[in-house]
Amino acid sequence: MHKQQIELLVGDNAFHGISHISQQRARERSIKDNPSNAEYAAKLVNLSIQNGANGFMFSVSETTLSILKALNQDKKPDLYAIVPYAYEYVRSATKVGGIPGLAKQITRKIIFSKDIFNLAPNFFGLISANPSALLRTYLIYEISRIKSAAGKEAKLKSVLLHEVITDMALALQLDWFFKAYVKFFSGSKIRPGFETRNFPYLVQKLTEWQIDMNKITIAASFNKIGFQMNPSKLDCENALMAASGAQIIAMSVLAAGYVAPSEAVTYVSTLPNIQSIVIGVSKEYQVRETFNLFKNLKFCFSAQHL
Repeated sequence: MHKQQIELLVGDNAFHGISHISQQRARERSIKDNPSNAEYAAKLVNLSIQNGANGFMFSVSETTLSILKALNQDKKPDLYAIVPYAYEYVRSATKVGGIPGLAKQITRKIIFSKDIFNLAPNFFGLISANPSALLRTYLIYEISRIKSAAGKEAKLKSVLLHEVITDMALALQLDWFFKAYVKFFSGSKIRPGFETRNFPYLVQKLTEWQIDMNKITIAASFNKIGFQMNPSKLDCENALMAASGAQIIAMSVLAAGYVAPSEAVTYVSTLPNIQSIVIGVSKEYQVRETFNLFKNLKFCFSAQHL
């Protein structure tokens, strides 16, 4: 085993008013500190970068796009985007007549996108309803939104599929979908990624489908108490060796507040092949305490990474 500096990412859950424990806690945080305010959220991200964070991991939404616009332009963080922002689309669906209305709304947004010249060759996908073409068109649209908000010099490192999409496609054994997603990013500087709550099964199927682990990013939960680690903590830990080569981002390392930062550092430091950690913050003191504690953490990786 070899050791290398771990990458620290700021998460965006607090900026959306999301708490993995309760809606009441999320409301209380929003009222007291207002991290859902784009300017304050951008301040937290900038402060995190100053205290050791390397990047910002976020779901692509109007909220996070506003945060990107407000970030310090002198020191741009690495960006890890998650698409689609499921909650936003669910809310929209209830307002525009369900899935058919949502599909029309998204199509209109794509057609009137500022990046019309890049999208034009893929309009056939919208007309023909070809699944792979639709996927390409949608991804171009989302990437254009990110770059429009963050600027041309934005360092977009990876675009990850939201866990709802990843795990649904996984359950349906849609190997063509995963292969088409990875293929879309081939030749670009952006890594295709998958957020999941079923890490061992995802690793197993990607291996079966002969998808090169060295080309992808996977975000999954890893924490001392097994919070959101399915089917079990041990299975997730064992699957890390099989995922050697992939960039693994550990989520929920603090288990929604049930694990102290010092305990999280101790636990994560024992895991192989964890290259990045994403941590959500909603207060300035949390930024200083948490990132200063994590910034000297190194990860172990197997010889396959060399």
